[in-house]
Amino acid sequence: MDDLFDHSLLARRRARALAAFTPGVDFLIRRVAEDMAERLMVVERRFDAPVQLHGGLPLAADAIEATGKTATFSFVDSAPLPGLKGRKLTIAAPDLVALEPHSADLVISPLALHITNDTPGVMVQMRRALKPDGLLLAATPAAGTLGELRESLLAAESEVTGGANARIHPFADIRDYGALLQRAGFALPVTDIEDVVVRYSDMFSLLRDLRAMGMTSVLTGRSRQPIVRTVLLRAAEIYAERFSDPDGRIRASFPIIHLSGWVPHDSQQKPLRPGSAKTRLADALKTPERKLPR
Repeated sequence: MDDLFDHSLLARRRARALAAFTPGVDFLIRRVAEDMAERLMVVERRFDAPVQLHGGLPLAADAIEATGKTATFSFVDSAPLPGLKGRKLTIAAPDLVALEPHSADLVISPLALHITNDTPGVMVQMRRALKPDGLLLAATPAAGTLGELRESLLAAESEVTGGANARIHPFADIRDYGALLQRAGFALPVTDIEDVVVRYSDMFSLLRDLRAMGMTSVLTGRSRQPIVRTVLLRAAEIYAERFSDPDGRIRASFPIIHLSGWVPHDSQQKPLRPGSAKTRLADALKTPERKLPR
């Protein structure tokens, strides 16, 4: 099967973004980093072999280390990262975990799973890299991410040129990731979604941020023709018409799926066998039991 994403182009886009880094454009990864650290705070244990996998920046690892719940992180990424401060980095392609089996007790994946060409395979690799009772924490954009921009570009290009090209990445939904956790063999899987909405003065401000974050399209099947100016101008009009607030600022949606799973271990909770309950539900609710008619 052909690759969906061009990882060579992804590396070039990220390198360009880092070389011309603009303060503040890392707002999304900072938000995710803070959320991941908060989620780990409720876990009653310390992790001595943590790894950040393909995060693009070390911000999530930094935030989690600051909680005192882990030892020093090591990193696997597709290119050199700024701000490592001497921490170990292994270079590997986005579809490769590049860790020895059972070598980590915590793997975090901040905003990386959505650009893998073999997401089920990556999940299996992460499961294999974790020790028994090891924890996976991941965050990834969900279906609906940049939905306003997608709709505006499609409508404008169809109206102006009579056709349309895929310009925004596809994103999976929360059920897909929950199923992948179970398929990869993780126990106690948990998935939830957080709606993040960012407001901009206009569509062009959003596009500048996406370029500065290295988040523009790297679809293998993308159009090689740049969007003509008339399409962009019309798309900006449609965006403002359909997705602006009363003050005139437009909305950009970044729903984030958070997922976690544990490598099975004998110490973990097990579900009771069907029929093994010792207390009736009616007794617990202090209500009379009524049998349903057959």
